[in-house]
Amino acid sequence: MKLYHEVRGCSLAVDIVARELGIDLDLEWVDMASKRLQDGSDYHLVNSKGTVPTLELPNGDRISEGTVIMQYLADLHPERRLLPPHGSIKRLRVLEWMSFVGADLHKGGFMPLFKANTPPEYREIARQYLGRHLTWLNGQLADRTVLVGEDFTIADAHCYTIAMWTAAHDISTEAWPNLTRYLKQIGSRRSVQDAERLRTRAGQTCCHRSRRLSD
Repeated sequence: MKLYHEVRGCSLAVDIVARELGIDLDLEWVDMASKRLQDGSDYHLVNSKGTVPTLELPNGDRISEGTVIMQYLADLHPERRLLPPHGSIKRLRVLEWMSFVGADLHKGGFMPLFKANTPPEYREIARQYLGRHLTWLNGQLADRTVLVGEDFTIADAHCYTIAMWTAAHDISTEAWPNLTRYLKQIGSRRSVQDAERLRTRAGQTCCHRSRRLSD
């Protein structure tokens, strides 16, 4: 299977999940600024929305939206317990967390901070909105090492990936010690370290390529 990935994007969570499951993905890096693949072709021909991630299946079908892709991969290997069984309350709890991270942290909180054209006054509103939700998350983590039950799940891969964007926006997590502990703990997993190491190398390569194209 091929994963269309982005150096600084939320698709890192999919890579982490695949590594937890022992699934080897062929990573295709996307330049999201130009919407081009490494060979220069238009990424919109792969995903008409122009968003990452996209997972290409062996039969040629493609799945977009990270939360859907992570569910699909986890269900391929239920024995790894990254997503509880269908019909269980634990599965619903994982999906609750996936929705919270995607809506309140990613889209509602961080996304306006990434956009260069976000007006300054709205940028401040987004920071306050994000702060309230990180405060709530910090409280939920007071007596937890993972988000649901005792096992690392796709919700943890998703939450870690998005919450780590605090560093990209110089948002200190000192006011949220439980969150700080959680991010450090999840970040120590082999799957996370390997995915981040590869992303760093890819970022350096993409940076050099962008310089050559602009020369």
